[in-house]
Amino acid sequence: MVFSSVLGFPRIGANREIKKAVEAYWAGKISAEDLNKAAAEVKKASWNSVKSQGVDFVPSGEFSLYDHVLDHAAAFNVIPKRYVGLGLSPLDVYFAMGRGRQSEGVDVPASEMKKWFDSNYHFVVPEFSEETDFKLNFNKALEEFNEAKAAGITTRPVVLGPISFLVLGKAAKGSKPGFQPISLLPKLLPIYTKLLSDLKDAGAEWVQIDEPVLILDSAASLEKEFTSTYAELAPLAPKILLTTYFARLDSNLNFVAKLPVSGLHIDLDRAPGQLQEVVDAIKNTNIVLSLGLVSGRNIWKTDFDAALKLGKVAVDALGQERVIVATSSSLLHTPVTLASETKLTPEQKDWFSFATEKAAEVATLAASLSNSQDPKVAAALEANKTSIAARRAFEANSDDTVRKRVAAITPDQLERKSPFAVRKEIQAKHINLPKFPTTTIGSFPQTKEIRLARAKLGKGELTSEQYEEFIKKEIETVVRFQEKIGLDLLVHGEPERNDMVQYFGEQLNGFVFTQNAWVQSYGSRYVRPPIIVSDVSRPGPMTVKWSSYAQSLTNKPMKGMLTGPVTILNWSFPRADVSRELQSKQLALALRDEVVDLEKAGIHAIQVDEPAIREGLPLRRADWDAYLKWAVDSFKLATAGVSDTLQTHSHFCYSDFDDIFPSIQRLDADVISIEASKADMKLLNTFKHYGYSNQIGPGVYDIHSPRVPGEQEIKDRVKAMLDILPDSLLFVNPDCGLKTRGWKETEASLVNLVNGAKWARENYA
Repeated sequence: MVFSSVLGFPRIGANREIKKAVEAYWAGKISAEDLNKAAAEVKKASWNSVKSQGVDFVPSGEFSLYDHVLDHAAAFNVIPKRYVGLGLSPLDVYFAMGRGRQSEGVDVPASEMKKWFDSNYHFVVPEFSEETDFKLNFNKALEEFNEAKAAGITTRPVVLGPISFLVLGKAAKGSKPGFQPISLLPKLLPIYTKLLSDLKDAGAEWVQIDEPVLILDSAASLEKEFTSTYAELAPLAPKILLTTYFARLDSNLNFVAKLPVSGLHIDLDRAPGQLQEVVDAIKNTNIVLSLGLVSGRNIWKTDFDAALKLGKVAVDALGQERVIVATSSSLLHTPVTLASETKLTPEQKDWFSFATEKAAEVATLAASLSNSQDPKVAAALEANKTSIAARRAFEANSDDTVRKRVAAITPDQLERKSPFAVRKEIQAKHINLPKFPTTTIGSFPQTKEIRLARAKLGKGELTSEQYEEFIKKEIETVVRFQEKIGLDLLVHGEPERNDMVQYFGEQLNGFVFTQNAWVQSYGSRYVRPPIIVSDVSRPGPMTVKWSSYAQSLTNKPMKGMLTGPVTILNWSFPRADVSRELQSKQLALALRDEVVDLEKAGIHAIQVDEPAIREGLPLRRADWDAYLKWAVDSFKLATAGVSDTLQTHSHFCYSDFDDIFPSIQRLDADVISIEASKADMKLLNTFKHYGYSNQIGPGVYDIHSPRVPGEQEIKDRVKAMLDILPDSLLFVNPDCGLKTRGWKETEASLVNLVNGAKWARENYA
């Protein structure tokens, strides 16, 4: 019999219960007991949901109030010293690590965040040093296994693997030169041994150990560590399912196939071509193969015929008893259920499958590969065939005008009229910014009043005219505030925008939108990604009205704000029937038209954000060049159609640029702003090493935390930047947009930022 499995489930709740409970706890409106009660209810609902779809292996232990890697660090006592001895409860220490804390005499910044491989999910980076004292503060996997068992559900616990835990971490500030977290593996393994043996004693038959770093090129150097680690863990643990996802194993398969594990999971959504190689490698072992046939990263219905062909290859070679049908990765990256969507057309709804529906798909595929004679299975297979045929028929209808325009792109459309050195002099006279110009990344706080007005517009309780007047007042408030505190390059604050991707998708042809398809980005920050369903084009201007209005209010220069083509693509659910390159270039052409229209309307600086350009980088180096070619070309296509007087900006966050720096240079943006404060500004050394010559604004404070940076802290950061960067190139700005922050902390932080820039002008004349 072929079994079915889900590797992980969204932990946000069907109606965002966790966001509401966590934020209520932060606001002091509910107790820790109430928060834990809300968490217990969501966990139980998730287990029941997966089980009710007929899935054999239901996951537990992967739930989180903030981030699963942060959970793991807290459980294993990987708590930086700055969070110790503050008089906080363990729960408040946990949240302080995730988002910082500035209250009741405690003032600590948040830990660094990075993107989880090539997804839009952010994880909190563990910090290790020679002094890290591993111990098991609590056994989360065991607690949730027992919690599920008490609810009548037997689960398969999920644990982040020891090698991935260390490799995804970083050396703490102050560690000895050359220290590598992986050197702590011998100290860490006894804690894993305790955790896993306790699970076995509690009756867990299997444990899912996630080692996602196995799909990276760098894992090839860790063969010895993997071999010794799993030789030590396997005898004392439940049966181990070693789990990989998001890419192919490649040559790492050579040692993975020899590990003493009971099962191996591979991603056949992202890397279907690896199946035969993996089957051949494990055929003469006893390893069970878990097939990631149902996408954990996208929302399209699984093509059962195609999936069953792959499944049959494994079953024919290994037998039914050695095959599991699974999601390709955790369903963390997908919305909870399609049942919440009532405004999609029947045709559109038939295209999609969210987490709950994907669980049902996994069960159906497993039953079919087990030769089930159940009429319900036969009916599900037939219904799927009809749905896929209908979607393929829709996909065949392309927009000929858009396709021809993409085909007609020429190299000269990707280049500005003059090189940066020439543009810089022209722009200096035209925009007339002071030394160390100050600006923000774009958005200002999205207040309760703004959200309420948007909701009233949607319900018909406000007319379009009334809503526009409201937005104009909000824009004027933001402009006057920026003038008052002395910011140099202003923004309009984006009060009209619900989301930096959704806002544009709603004004472009080719997208559809959901009501409740929320996905966690980090902590309590959830997003509702648009879905690209057909060729993309711009029917008309999207931002010109608001940017022009904002410019009319002030004599200071106003910066137009757009989201870049690669980021719109990566932060949407993309089409699966055409290449990402084609979709990106269609978006770039639409944005090119918007950029040109903004310049015609009198806007002389335009920021085209590309925070996801590094995130979209393929996980295997062999695939980098092709991606970077079309990704950079897309940005240049969007921004190069303007005169030399227009200053182009772009923004990047949570990015390691070392390996792709030549591509960052090739973007040729006049100014880039980057997340820097949470990474101890280590990125700046990369810019110095490569001799970056365009203007740059490293973030001087972290906006993902409610903490207000002191004026001296800003000055110290500016000074540190000037130790590395030429003073002629430096902009002063926050790390990211201010949408999620409150006005009180925003005002205080930006006043300190402006004062820091003034200090720099006085001291670095």
